[in-house]
Amino acid sequence: MPKLNPEQHKAVITTDTPLLVIAGAGSGKTRVITEKISHLISNGVEAKHITAVTFTNKAAREMRSRVDKLCSSKKTKGIRISTFHSLGLDIIRKEYQTLGFKKNISILDEQDKFKVLQDILDNSQHQLDKAQISPLSWQISDWKNQAILPAQAMSLAEDAQQQFAAALYEQYQQYNRVCNAVDFDDLILTPLILFNEHPSVLEKWQNSTRYLLLDEYQDTNTTQYEFFKHLVGAIGQFTVVGDDDQSIYAWRGANPENLFTLKKDFPRLEIIKLEQNYRSNQRILKAANQLISNNPHLYEKNLWSNIKSDEKINVIRCKDEFSESQQIAAEISRIKFKHRASNADFAILYRSNHQARLLEKSLRELSLPYAISGGTSFFSHAEIKDTLCYIKLLINPDDNSAFLRVINTPRREIGTSTVEKLALYANSRHISLFDACFEIGLEQQLNERTYYKLRSFCDWIVSLSDRTQQEDPIAILHEMLQHIEYYDWIKTHANSDKQAERKINNVLELIKWIENSAKKSQEERSLGDIVSRMMLLDSLERNEEEEKTDQIKLMTLHAAKGLEFPYVYLIGMEEGILPHQNSIDTDQIEEERRLAYVGITRAQQQLTFSYCAQRKKYGDVSSTEPSRFLTELPVDDLDWAAVQKKNPEEQKKKGQESLALMKSLLN
Repeated sequence: MPKLNPEQHKAVITTDTPLLVIAGAGSGKTRVITEKISHLISNGVEAKHITAVTFTNKAAREMRSRVDKLCSSKKTKGIRISTFHSLGLDIIRKEYQTLGFKKNISILDEQDKFKVLQDILDNSQHQLDKAQISPLSWQISDWKNQAILPAQAMSLAEDAQQQFAAALYEQYQQYNRVCNAVDFDDLILTPLILFNEHPSVLEKWQNSTRYLLLDEYQDTNTTQYEFFKHLVGAIGQFTVVGDDDQSIYAWRGANPENLFTLKKDFPRLEIIKLEQNYRSNQRILKAANQLISNNPHLYEKNLWSNIKSDEKINVIRCKDEFSESQQIAAEISRIKFKHRASNADFAILYRSNHQARLLEKSLRELSLPYAISGGTSFFSHAEIKDTLCYIKLLINPDDNSAFLRVINTPRREIGTSTVEKLALYANSRHISLFDACFEIGLEQQLNERTYYKLRSFCDWIVSLSDRTQQEDPIAILHEMLQHIEYYDWIKTHANSDKQAERKINNVLELIKWIENSAKKSQEERSLGDIVSRMMLLDSLERNEEEEKTDQIKLMTLHAAKGLEFPYVYLIGMEEGILPHQNSIDTDQIEEERRLAYVGITRAQQQLTFSYCAQRKKYGDVSSTEPSRFLTELPVDDLDWAAVQKKNPEEQKKKGQESLALMKSLLN
């Protein structure tokens, strides 16, 4: 390990005590984790007994790729590198009988969860609109993230509204049990309940996890921490890596106080700080350090770098949001020409997605290619939801959400009144909608023709499901879509031929992805395995070529975490935007400051802030105040005169001239 600095080296070789690594931004934490995995294997720990956990699929893939480069594939066989949710799914799938589930378990995404809650409320005569259901859904997630079960939620309820939510929580869990389904929060909570209730199962998983490495520890919530604590046991053979200054997910349950709890629960805990930054220059780090010093800290640290820079941090004052977008686009065009930079070297970061709209227009006007991160998820497209629900029914016919989505898609003359009668009957019998279609009692509730349509559909699903066990499942998926004439249905309902073609290609891409996954995997060849994994993905795995396209990146500060760019523009540095008005009103400025810190530490060479003198809000133009965070930065390192003296139209014209010159040089 010759290229590791002393602190990194110590973190890698420390294996005989629980270890917390406080890893500042850009300090090489992923390298420490992967080198430590290699070190453990070299010192006799079998790969099958090593588990590495992180929060995103992308991070898990990168970690596995690095480990494969350090160790031979023979030595790493059996190692588990996954997200928290994938690990939870592994446990649930292997212990489904102890948990009282049937074999093929459905995973509900947020849309599915919302639909289930809506169905429960409709059946209980509580007609609530979307705006009223969302807080209930959030409250249930919050309880699960705190490891609070329905009965506890009811006892903790402080008012009628919380009592209503707790009752809905209990009904929701019962409904999912009938459907043999879990949601994303259950993927952590369910294994925790299992470990608490079945010590022998816990011991088995502890024995298979001799050493655990956990990345982004500051983002763990209460349930995830308890889950982790159960897995490592009292001995605590683990390394956790985190940074309280980058804890920006409190809104989804993350609890940075877990850094403090760790020391209390594991008194032998050793702490190592990684403070050398390999990403940003000294001015940028000085600004980041001074800003974040205004927050209280569990563990003090000071990032430093050997990378020098004569260029100050720019602060651009703009007349309004229109001027802001034009000036930023013009500046990027100018720097591209001056430094011969690529489009992909630039990132524009913002607090909220709506800030991207004007930027897109200005970038298009200067013919600057861009990509927006965090757009519409591949899995949220209607045609993908439809296809997945058909597949999920083949795997788990008890999946009520999937059944309701496809029973009349494409149309098969099964109306809402029929579905309502079916749902009432199934609820009265405490069985799934699919099982209800086979009961004589339902036949007496419906006319013969309608019952025949329902029964024929279910018989067809059973037949296809049986065949997927014996024949090529991919061929059966294609046959299924042809049988229901799904592509014709898409063409009929599309707004244009181009839209229809795009939707059909999405479906074909989905099936191709399933086919490729089956070929790649040696352990998870069944359709159920593949679809379960797929439900945990944020988006389909795209080709590397597509990920490396030369485009300016537009993204929220939350989405930027973990990334780095030579040139970063942090826009909308105003009170009410960053920090956000909600955080100002609720006195939660510390997390907003951490968001700004994350944004600053994405920059490698040059950092630019922008703010507006006035901005349109709710149709009215009003004056704005510069963000308090700008006043917390080192004055000597800021260039407040940058760009602002130039007329926006002049800027735009100069940018266009620069671009034209650049194009002529390229030609």
